[in-house]
Amino acid sequence: MANRRLPDENGGPSMKHNELRIRLPDDPERIDQDSEYCLVQLDGSWQKIRFHDYHRIFAIPGLYEQLFHDILDCRSPDVVGKLLKEQIQRDNVVASSLRVLDLGAGNGLVGEQLRTVGAGTLVGVDIIPEARDAALRDRPEVYDAYHVADLTALSEQDSRTLAGYGFNTLSCVAALGYGDIPPAAFRAAYNLVSDGGWIAFTIKDRFLGDEDTSGFARLIKRCQEAGVLEVRSSERYRHRLNICGEPLYYVALVGVKHADIPAELVR
Repeated sequence: MANRRLPDENGGPSMKHNELRIRLPDDPERIDQDSEYCLVQLDGSWQKIRFHDYHRIFAIPGLYEQLFHDILDCRSPDVVGKLLKEQIQRDNVVASSLRVLDLGAGNGLVGEQLRTVGAGTLVGVDIIPEARDAALRDRPEVYDAYHVADLTALSEQDSRTLAGYGFNTLSCVAALGYGDIPPAAFRAAYNLVSDGGWIAFTIKDRFLGDEDTSGFARLIKRCQEAGVLEVRSSERYRHRLNICGEPLYYVALVGVKHADIPAELVR
């Protein structure tokens, strides 16, 4: 990242790309991933924006891509797309037959990758209205539909609408484990996919270990033990760099759904 640092007016490090100026914290080693932030120069002043304040990030055109992909080198969309493509090719599945629910769709970077894989139908769902606005602003051609919804509190109309798509694939990339999408919401999305459908998601490696506090390690293990989910492919990889320039490792999984997740598995 050093070759992309520019000196600002005060001599500190800053980043410049597509007219956005971004600064990373001066003492990043003291900041956990869940608390990471940057400073962005907007209207002549520096504003602090936490990485998990997605509503603010999506509202600024180009910030998500510049921060997470250009500066911090996020690789998750490519990794998930690669693993899913390998598995459907192994089973001789025609990519255009995929009817994908993209959970935590954000501004459409993952959806764009799924279109590259060849997905025929692609529906985005996110709980943040600014995410939908950003996707329609930046990638209006990617999604067939995009819904702002809390999957744990769907109205009857929203439930019927989502069920009507007949999903046979679920994607969820870099959105699990920090409270953005809790296990109950993942279960609701999972259960919208038909039996025999594909499940593709990523999660930070520690959320699959013994020290996990998110509930996902237990949920994924229980789903496998109960025969609900058959994991076909799993890969630990570098998700992105943290603000110190060190690698953050995630696990990407692609599997096949064999049954709905019963409520008791998320308790």
